[in-house]
Amino acid sequence: MARTILDIHILQTVPPSNLNRDDTGSPKSAMYGGVRRARVSSQAWKRATRKAFGELLPPSELGVRTKKVADALAERVRELNGSLPESTALELAAEMMRIATGSKIDTPARKAKGDQSEGDAGAATPESAYLMFLSTRQLDALAELTLAASGADASVTALKEFFKAKENKLRARQAVNTRHSVDICLFGRMVADSADLNVEAATQVAHAISVHASEIESDYFTAVDDRNTDAETGAGMIGSVDFNSATLYRYAAVDVDELHRNLGAGLREDESPTTPVQKAVSAFVEAFITSLPTGKINTFGNHTLPSAVVVKLRTRRPISFVGAFEEPVWQDRVSGGFLRKGCERLAGYVPELEKQYDLSDPAERGWVFRVGSETKALSVLGSEVTLKDLLHDLENAVAERLGRGA
Repeated sequence: MARTILDIHILQTVPPSNLNRDDTGSPKSAMYGGVRRARVSSQAWKRATRKAFGELLPPSELGVRTKKVADALAERVRELNGSLPESTALELAAEMMRIATGSKIDTPARKAKGDQSEGDAGAATPESAYLMFLSTRQLDALAELTLAASGADASVTALKEFFKAKENKLRARQAVNTRHSVDICLFGRMVADSADLNVEAATQVAHAISVHASEIESDYFTAVDDRNTDAETGAGMIGSVDFNSATLYRYAAVDVDELHRNLGAGLREDESPTTPVQKAVSAFVEAFITSLPTGKINTFGNHTLPSAVVVKLRTRRPISFVGAFEEPVWQDRVSGGFLRKGCERLAGYVPELEKQYDLSDPAERGWVFRVGSETKALSVLGSEVTLKDLLHDLENAVAERLGRGA
C-alpha cells in the first residue's frame, strides 16, 4: 500500500545571530562536505515549532512536557475542587502519577534539603526522573479520576485502595494512553518505565545546516553606566558574544499515516474521520516554516522568514535533498550572497535525483513558494503557491489520500 509522506525543504537566510548555543556559548556547527557549517539542532527547531503551535491550535489540542507532572496534575485537581488544600492535591497527584505511569515521582533530594534549611517546605514539589509528555485532555482525565478514587475525604489511603482493583488501574493507564495531543502525536513520547505508554513520533526533523562554509565570529562589546559622571570615563561593563550568519537548508518529514494512527478519527459526528490529521498537518507545516529558535534573539533581533519552501508529497519514503549541498555553495562573484546559488543547486539536483531513482509516481506532488528573483530557479520543482494556498492544498491532498485508504 502506498504511503503518504510529506517532505518539507526550506532555504532560510539568517543574519548575525546565535540561534542555538553549545556548552561554551558559541553557535553550534558541524563538518559537512569537508568544511565547517553553521548548525541548528533538530531539538531547538522542534521546540520552536511546538511553541508556535500555541498560536495555531487551541490549548486542548496541546500537551506539556515537564518533570513537574505532579504539580501540573495538582493544578487540574484544584480546578475541580477548589476547597482542597494545595499540599493535599499535590500528594494525591504524585500518587496518581505513580499509579498511572509506573514512574518514580519523588522530591529531588537537593531541593528538599535546600527548602528545609530555608524553612520553605511548601516550595519542594515531587518530580519525575525525566521529562514526561502529557496532553491537556490526559491531565483532565487523571484529575477527575484522582478525585473519584480518593473519596469524600480526599485520602491517599483511599486512592491506593481504589487502584488495587485491576480494572481501576487499567482506567488510569487508559487515561494517559488515549486522546493524545497533536504535539505528542507528531513528536512522540517515551516513558522509560512503561514502554507500552510510548508514542511513536510521526515527524522527523533534521539538523539545519548552512549550504556554505560558515565561521564563528565574536562581537566585543562595551556598556556605559548611565550614572557615571563626566569625570568617570570608560565602560561599566565589557564582554564578547559569539555569532555566525548563514543561509540554512532545513528539512523535516511527516509520516501522515503514522500521525493518523496516533491521533485517531474525529470524535464529532459532523466532521470527517480525517479532520484531526488534516488540521495537525496544516499546523505543523505552518509552524515549522514560520518558527525560529529564540537563542540570543534580544541581542541580534534576527527575525527572518524562509526565502523558499519546497514541499513534496511522497508515496514511498521520505527523501532529504541535503546531498545537493555536500559540495559547499560559494558566494556569487557578481552580486554576492549564497541564496541564488543555493536555489540553482537545488533546482538542478532534485530533478536528476528523481529521474535516477524513478520517483515519477503520478500520485506524488510538489509545491513551491518563494520570495524574490534569487529563488526563481526553484519554480521547476512544483506548483507555485502562497503559504495560504499551500496549507489549503495539503489539507485537501491528505483528506483525498487517507479518505480512499491510500
